[in-house]
Amino acid sequence: ESRALKEGVTNLDIALSLQSALSGFEVTTFRKGDKLIPIVLRSNENTKDDLDRLSSISVYSQSSGTNIPLSQVARIKSVFEESKIVRRDRQKTVTVGAYVKEGSNALAIFTQIRPFMDNFQEDFPLGYYYEFGGEFEASGKANDSISVNLPIAFMVILLLMVAQFNSLKKPIIILTTIPLGIIGVSIGLYTTGSYFGFMTLLGIISLSGIVINNAIVLLERIKIEEIENGFSKYDSIIEASISRFRPILLTTVTTIFGLVPLWLSGGTS
Repeated sequence: ESRALKEGVTNLDIALSLQSALSGFEVTTFRKGDKLIPIVLRSNENTKDDLDRLSSISVYSQSSGTNIPLSQVARIKSVFEESKIVRRDRQKTVTVGAYVKEGSNALAIFTQIRPFMDNFQEDFPLGYYYEFGGEFEASGKANDSISVNLPIAFMVILLLMVAQFNSLKKPIIILTTIPLGIIGVSIGLYTTGSYFGFMTLLGIISLSGIVINNAIVLLERIKIEEIENGFSKYDSIIEASISRFRPILLTTVTTIFGLVPLWLSGGTS
């Protein structure tokens, strides 16, 4: 700094000279139609990465208007550093990525390697830690978003059914049929060798809508058989189940076949 002050060169002069010689200095902007094109002043592109030429770069003094070599006001030392520092949530991060083999389950692999990583973390220096990203993180965020909004949707459905039937008993009967769908879900996951993930949870929510719709249709038919046809409650249930079995079954089958192409082409997630 003493040499620089003696020559009338400031830190800003050195910074601008280095920027112009290496990365380039934007002097103005050219407007072409609706586009702005920057005009950059810099040295020869072929020589800007030559370390031997750094000492010969001329530093322009804005106060005196003279040029002096950089070697007169600076010591040049070559060191090796990270070319790129990746940060996540303002923390320096090293990302280790991998692809799973075909037919493997990424979430199951995360579960298998977690004990190893927990033991390995004990040897980390102070301030270092690990966390899972990728599909594990994406699935967790998706599940969290569903778990936050699902109670609201449940309450809206319950209020709508109470308003429709003007009763609390029938909506409760309808909602108790939803857990029965888990039986089919378990059989389907076991048959296909799949796992319970975000897409499975999304499918269960969609399935719940179908189950609720079918239960509403069945209860309405039971009411018709009991009031209009004069059947007893037991006979009304039997007659309504027989008459509504085929329409409900056909509706469910068409929904299944409509989702088969999505299942076959949707990948592993």
